Amino acid sequence: MNNFFKNKKVVVTGAGGFIGSHLTERLLELGAHVTAFVHYNCRSFNGWLEEKAIYHDNLAIVSGDIRDPFQINELLDEADTVFHLAALIGIPFSYKAVQSYLETNLNGTLNILEAAKSRKLRRVIVTSTSEVYGTAIKTPMSEKHPLQAQSPYSASKIAADMLAYSYACAFETPVTIVRPFNTFGPRQSARAVIPTIIQQALSCKTIKLGDLKPIRDFNFVSDTVEGFIKAAQNGITGETYNLATGKGVRIGEILETVARILKIDFSPEFEEIRKRPPSSEVMCLIGDASKAAKELDWQPKVKFEEGIKKTIEWFENLPKQSSKNYQFKV
Repeated sequence: MNNFFKNKKVVVTGAGGFIGSHLTERLLELGAHVTAFVHYNCRSFNGWLEEKAIYHDNLAIVSGDIRDPFQINELLDEADTVFHLAALIGIPFSYKAVQSYLETNLNGTLNILEAAKSRKLRRVIVTSTSEVYGTAIKTPMSEKHPLQAQSPYSASKIAADMLAYSYACAFETPVTIVRPFNTFGPRQSARAVIPTIIQQALSCKTIKLGDLKPIRDFNFVSDTVEGFIKAAQNGITGETYNLATGKGVRIGEILETVARILKIDFSPEFEEIRKRPPSSEVMCLIGDASKAAKELDWQPKVKFEEGIKKTIEWFENLPKQSSKNYQFKV
């Protein structure tokens, strides 16, 4: 087992969410002492950290708000590594609540960077998104591809990325930016396309969707998590790394794959409300992860269909789990 994180104090923001909860579990497996920062709510609900009751001596769960600089300053005390995942991530909602995305995604990142600046942290991992690239000018898209803000969400993440880069340059803050392409797997929010398709396929014969033409580069969540781990171990300050497979999948192909695995026939039903505004829709995202392969020693291992099978299995067993958690949003 990798002993790099054994007994190290690690902070994960957004730890109750989809990727954050998987990352938290993996860090615990590696022997880290994890402080899991989750968004405060009146129910004391810790998101997906509730799912398997993974509480043990190496896990401390802290509730709060990434927008509060005083709490974030205290949160980073004695930390070796910080994985910053806390964010508002739903693209459709960003059309309606632009300021909240800036306050959370940009100012939240500022709070992490400012707290890190005055401490001797070994590494700060800032989570970006492939959405910052917008529709592909050239594929596969390397880290040098132009950034295009085609939604308020992507604008907030571009701003956060540039702020992180500026802290690396101006203050030598040990920041590394990780840019995952479309992650999928167990626990993903129902707002995402793969859970939407699977959930409907298991319950009815008609799948309600928006546009079937967009192309995405899908990473299974365990591969994305390993990318974060490798970036914390091997990442270079001020550098950005794509986590991608280099293979594009049309939304329509997801339908075909799910139908083949479940051995059922169903037809798509188009709903206008599910479509993005035309100039905001990102039609093609296929990533080039050769830099991560070379500098991080990272490569995806889970094939797309294998990942879909694992995700379907999780959904089929969801009633046996705490199904209320499935509504949790990062």
